[in-house]
Amino acid sequence: ISKIVKGRVSTEVDIRLSYNVDATVDRARRVVRMYEERGVGRDRILIKLAGTWEGIQACDMLEKEGVQCNITLVFSFLQAAAAAQAGAYLISPFPGRILDWNKNQSGKTGYEPSDDPGVVEVKRMYAYFRKYGYDTICMPASWRPSRGADVEGADVDEILALAGVDEMTIPPPLLESLANRPSRDVIHHVAAEREAVKCVDPKFDFTEEEYRKLWEEDRCGRDKLAEGIKAFTDETEKLSSILAAKF
Repeated sequence: ISKIVKGRVSTEVDIRLSYNVDATVDRARRVVRMYEERGVGRDRILIKLAGTWEGIQACDMLEKEGVQCNITLVFSFLQAAAAAQAGAYLISPFPGRILDWNKNQSGKTGYEPSDDPGVVEVKRMYAYFRKYGYDTICMPASWRPSRGADVEGADVDEILALAGVDEMTIPPPLLESLANRPSRDVIHHVAAEREAVKCVDPKFDFTEEEYRKLWEEDRCGRDKLAEGIKAFTDETEKLSSILAAKF
């Protein structure tokens, strides 16, 4: 892949290590060494880590060694603020899954895009980064139709509502949907200076005790992170079984 892609190659540390700081750091270092032995420098690598407290602490250690990290499975502002504190190169919040959780809790079938809880949460993260001068990139992924799947054109509601954030991960079908829309529909709804002014959050400097206390109150974050880690773990174990049988 590194011979085809000009930029960074994203490589995920085994999701089963997500609650172990030392094991995560050791595995990431091993991955970096494997790349470097093949002539691929660490400036070409992006290590993907789950947004657990332990994953974020591993990120802090790795970033200080010049290994850039992507904190993924981000479902709450709390995770984003901690990742920025740790110096994460990039975070991947999932507005669509935040929306799923809120719809399940509220019984609502849809929201206006600007009121979509996933959109609101990601804008809060982005505003916090810009207000306090963090370099962490906000790159949302995993999209849902804010107004509901039965509403024409709603498949890109969240993407359009967050247009202007640093970067996005957009799958081909949604890129096609965007390409088929009039250009006037695709405008920046998010601007760094404007969002920074709107930010009302204080600048956090979490200790582990403070973070875990707040995390206990973050139902969406806790539920979706646990769900995401379980899903990735199940798929990892399936793949391990396939490879073990094959080789």
